[in-house]
Amino acid sequence: MHLPSALCRAQETAQRERAANTTLANVREAAERAAAAWNREAIAAKGRERREKSRLDASDVSDVVPRLEGQHIEAPSENPDRGFAVALSQ
Repeated sequence: MHLPSALCRAQETAQRERAANTTLANVREAAERAAAAWNREAIAAKGRERREKSRLDASDVSDVVPRLEGQHIEAPSENPDRGFAVALSQ
């Protein structure tokens, strides 16, 4: 399951606040590393969300479907000679 970018950004912000408000160096370092990790995850999540939106936009083929109805579309064969046999039979 992938996390949404908004959640990643919220976690990054929380870790940055934790780093800014602590007096302990080791806690600050851990929080800064966690914030950096959440930043990387947010960037990746934003890319996934962008690709998903693009994929959904591209899948809207409602105007293409009526033109394809009634047409037989043959799946490609793994046999390299299949194309020659189909071409010769026509």
